[in-house]
Amino acid sequence: MNNKAIKLFLRFAIALSFLSAVADRFGIWPEEISVWANWKNFLSYTKLINPWFPDAIIPAIAILATMAEIILGLCLIIGFKTKLVAKMSGFLLLIFALSMTFSTGIKGAFDYSVFSASAGAFALSLMKEKYLELDNLINRPKAK
Repeated sequence: MNNKAIKLFLRFAIALSFLSAVADRFGIWPEEISVWANWKNFLSYTKLINPWFPDAIIPAIAILATMAEIILGLCLIIGFKTKLVAKMSGFLLLIFALSMTFSTGIKGAFDYSVFSASAGAFALSLMKEKYLELDNLINRPKAK
């Protein structure tokens, strides 16, 4: 497998994982295969992995995380500011992994491969060659 294919695979794997999780919390996935199945259950999980925050700000944390996953996921799919977005994705996933680890133990973070996904996002941020990215069009040299 060449570097272009690996970069594209990383972009789409991370992006679709973000968007799948968002779809789950909005009840888009069938309930029998869903983790949360609705926003209320997602809020409960957000509280579970963030026990150090007051209940009053849990909805804001859930909204911010959801918005970040949507924006980062879409940017990765289209290849917009890939290096920056990949780094931000790596940090977001690392925050998720650490929150899971400190609140419920390390097994969940390992079982859901959150550390691996974070590492993959950071690796993606180091891949310099552009391939099927909007950045190619934006940064294309102007013809004289």
